[in-house]
Order: sequence, then structure tokens, then C-alpha cells
Amino acid sequence: MRTEDTSEPAAATITPYEDGPLLVRGDFELVTPDGERIDARRSTVALCRCGKSGLKPFCDGTHKAINFRAGTTREG
Repeated sequence: MRTEDTSEPAAATITPYEDGPLLVRGDFELVTPDGERIDARRSTVALCRCGKSGLKPFCDGTHKAINFRAGTTREG
């Protein structure tokens, strides 16, 4: 966890969107629990947080249809 500013930027940033996906930007690698690489095909991806996407691990917008609710902070 980064707790203070450093001279080096993070390789990737992950932003939780309220009631939506996790947006991952930057230099990252996605892998399965078995360590197999998942081809993201771009440097910014939206990852499913609701668990209902038909494109897992990627978001397909289903969170809107199921009225998924999640905050943007650890508290809610």
C-alpha cells in the first residue's frame, strides 16, 4: 500500500467506480488463479465487481441492470 508520495509513479492505478467496475490503468498483467495470463489487449480495462458480467473478469455493464451498489472507499 502506498502511504506517501514518492518520486516514482505507480506502475498501475486501480480506481473503484461507485456502483460500478474497478478501472485499471497503466502497466499491469492480469492472470488467472492458476497463473495463466489473461490478454487485456489495452492499457485501461474495467474489471467486474458485481460478479454477474458475461465477460469476466471484465465488466460488461450488467451492474446497471442488477442495480449493483458499492462505494468507492474501503468503508462503503
